[in-house]
Amino acid sequence: MIQRAQLDDQTALAGTELKSAVHDYWNQESCGTFVASADKHTREFYEQVEAHRYAVEPEIMTFAQFPRHYGKKLLEVGVGAGTDFLQWVRAGTKAHGIDLTEEGVAHVQHRLQVYGLRAEEFKVADCEHIPYDDNTFDLVYSWGVIHHTADTPRALSEIVRVLKPGGTAKIMIYHRHSLVAYRLWVHHALLAGKPWKSLSWAVWNFMESVGTKSYTRAEARAMAERNPIANLRIETILTHYDILGFQSSKVLQFLAKAFALCLGWHRAGWFMTLEFTKQ
Repeated sequence: MIQRAQLDDQTALAGTELKSAVHDYWNQESCGTFVASADKHTREFYEQVEAHRYAVEPEIMTFAQFPRHYGKKLLEVGVGAGTDFLQWVRAGTKAHGIDLTEEGVAHVQHRLQVYGLRAEEFKVADCEHIPYDDNTFDLVYSWGVIHHTADTPRALSEIVRVLKPGGTAKIMIYHRHSLVAYRLWVHHALLAGKPWKSLSWAVWNFMESVGTKSYTRAEARAMAERNPIANLRIETILTHYDILGFQSSKVLQFLAKAFALCLGWHRAGWFMTLEFTKQ
């Protein structure tokens, strides 16, 4: 299991230092690969990773709509283990991908080789400095990535910059007013005798790599609308993680679902999707 840093002060790490910590965390093990028991980089390994990802996050398929983008020039920001990237290649997009980590790019390289597929390009790069020209892509996709970087608004602006006018962005970031965030706060703030700590603090320190951010719908809208975009659509999705789908206790799952109903079901969801076009 990946070890992570914990900080009492969100400002204790910033800029390049924070980015280095994020890189080191994800470079140990790409997101979602811990579920596989088969030997790394084998076909069985990748099929186990893929089966698990879409079983627990079926909303990816609905949101991405991979087959609908045949022939489009695509950039995936944060390829991770390459599970979604493989779907883009299979769907016939002109697929380009970047990831902050060497581990993520190595996964994509091995994965495509295993399945006998080819992409246009994939490389190690920073989402705050996307190494492509303005107005390059028909579609930019990023699932659960840019909330980890030090300057998320800059990453979002970079996504808009490399989109062609009329091009589409599909992005998922974490939602602060969610059952996942509340649960982190109860465990690490309230029960730890620090009830004055915020939801943001709990997510920053105890969700995946240090520095993970979460946003309200209003904050996400304001961040997106600083850029030349149109047709912005924001949705929150109640997830497997919100309703404790990983728990064996049916009682805990029932309580989680009851809380979700009280809070408006999807309004209490951990995943927040943003979809828009560039003007």
